[in-house]
Amino acid sequence: MILDLDALAAALPKGRRLLGLDLGTKTIGMAVSDPGLVVASPIGTIKRTKLGPDLQELARIIKDYGIAGIVLGLPLNMDGSTGPRADATRSFAQVLIERGDQMKWEPRIVLWDERLSTVAVERFMIADDMTRKRRGEVVDKMAAAYILQGALDGLAHRRRLAAEALEHDDENGSDSDRF
Repeated sequence: MILDLDALAAALPKGRRLLGLDLGTKTIGMAVSDPGLVVASPIGTIKRTKLGPDLQELARIIKDYGIAGIVLGLPLNMDGSTGPRADATRSFAQVLIERGDQMKWEPRIVLWDERLSTVAVERFMIADDMTRKRRGEVVDKMAAAYILQGALDGLAHRRRLAAEALEHDDENGSDSDRF
C-alpha cells in the first residue's frame, strides 16, 4: 500500500531496511538503508527491459537485503503538479502493490518528492571532478541514495520530535497529576 512517512515508520518491523528507487525510462537506480534507518547507500541499477524481469530483479533485492518498505522517487514538476513521469511512477507503485504476493513481500511504499535530486547529485559529482562517463554510470543509483536519504532524514526528524514531546510531558507531568 502507498503510505505517508509516518505510517511507514509505524509499520516497519524493527531492524528491517528500506529500498530507495529512482525510476527512469532506461534504468532504475537503487539504494538501501542500514537496519537502523540512518544512512542510505547506493547499490546499483537495473537496466530496464520488460516489466517481468524488472520486478524479478527487484524481488531478489528485496529478499537479499531484507527490505520492509520502498521509498520511490516521485518526479513532480517544479510547481508541484504531476506530469507524465509522475503518473508513470504512480502506476509502477501500483504494480508493485498488486504483485506483492508474487514478489513475496508486503508492499509498503512511500512516494517521495524527488524534484532536483538528479540535479543535486550531478552538481556534487561535477564538484568532485568526476568524468562525464563515470557520472553517467552512477547518477541513477546516487539519485536513489539522495531520495532515500531525504526520507531517512525525515524519519529521524519525526523521531526527534516524538522524543522531545515525551520529554516535555515527563517534565510537566500528565494532566491527571495536576488535578
